[in-house]
Amino acid sequence: MTVLLATLIIVGTSVPVWAAQLDAQINPNSDSSPFKVNYQKTIFIEYPNGGQLFDELHTKSWTLSGTADSSNAGVQNLMKRLNENIADSGSQARISDLNVLYDIHLKGRNINSSVDYKVILSGTLSEYVITKDQVRTLVDLGWRGLSTNQEIQIDGIDINHPISLFKVEEPLLYSIVAGTEAEEILSKNMINADFIAQQPLTNWHFLFDPTGVTSDAATFGLDKSISGFVVSSWTMGESSIREGRQVERVFEAEINSDQKYVIRTVQSADQANLSAIGFGALDILDGVEIIGVTPTPPDGYATTSTGDFPIFIVYGMAGMAAVAGIAFFFVSSRSLKNEKQGQQGIDPSKLVGYQTSASSGGYQTNRGEAQLRDDTNYQQTRNVYEEHNTKNSPPTPSTQEEAACGCAASAEMHSECDCVMQGACLCDGTCRCNAEICKEQVSSMS
Repeated sequence: MTVLLATLIIVGTSVPVWAAQLDAQINPNSDSSPFKVNYQKTIFIEYPNGGQLFDELHTKSWTLSGTADSSNAGVQNLMKRLNENIADSGSQARISDLNVLYDIHLKGRNINSSVDYKVILSGTLSEYVITKDQVRTLVDLGWRGLSTNQEIQIDGIDINHPISLFKVEEPLLYSIVAGTEAEEILSKNMINADFIAQQPLTNWHFLFDPTGVTSDAATFGLDKSISGFVVSSWTMGESSIREGRQVERVFEAEINSDQKYVIRTVQSADQANLSAIGFGALDILDGVEIIGVTPTPPDGYATTSTGDFPIFIVYGMAGMAAVAGIAFFFVSSRSLKNEKQGQQGIDPSKLVGYQTSASSGGYQTNRGEAQLRDDTNYQQTRNVYEEHNTKNSPPTPSTQEEAACGCAASAEMHSECDCVMQGACLCDGTCRCNAEICKEQVSSMS
């Protein structure tokens, strides 16, 4: 089950990502709304072994940047191409105004050179309202994949294909990459938001803000356009089971010329934020994703944010928890069966209790201690210090017969008998002293 779950997660989250960041605020009560989309890419030109590109680029640094509005022929061409792509997707929305900002910066270094490539489009979206009545407004959201493969010339620069820029600004680099896999990588279009359109809105994270419908909304300084309305938001770009694994998109190619070179392009994951004034309910009309917008959420709708976890993941995790629980009880049961049964340690029947603190001057308490009734298990319980003291104690001499009186003790000490020294014997009949005075005393007592 664990392997199956891991496989489902990997397969479900391994999706391609592109490099566009979209931000749009849709007002269903207006004929037009603003949008902004940012396309970014970084190109690395690596020359680890030096060579002609190292000599040409490692000290270089230049920047190309500029802006243009809808009066520019190149911007008009771009707006036309974007509207054609929107129409091809089935959407009725149109871009009615467009501004372009491009910024390209090359920085040379000792091991590589980098080119930071950025194109920002900002403009006005119109004709997105499909129909409107007293209950709801249907809004078209099928326009969000703002992409084109066509050449877009602004100020003499094709801002959509980096290879065209290098052909003009860095002819040596272009001559080395021409006809190689690196040329294909550098020919990929910058203005590409296809993945934002391909990601279903049902996979986006939904949130609505009810602040506009509160009685004291005016005290928050809210815009009049949202007074009396909730605001719905949809966001994408997070790595999750729902949206997929969002990672950088990297393309790399090696070139064998006078030296080995590596061309690598890196693009960040797509991100998008769409908001609409009113509560938006997702739907599909003629294959195009739309929202039905009402001023307030339906009665009883208390959830302000989505976050539904895929049900197969929930069931999978529950199954894994059940298997883990069964395994735990099985192992615990076997461990209990393998444990040694019966009394451990000293048998209580061989212990006897006695009170402590009963000595003279001691404070008598109810506490007690236990000791062995006999010394059967003494070898298991003896004090190691007692054994140590026994080994260190000097041996005590023994005699065949203990002294029975003072003169006998003197004899054992090889000294003169006390009775002889005192001139009188006070011993009893058990005296075995050889002194005459002692013998006479013993004889008189027999």
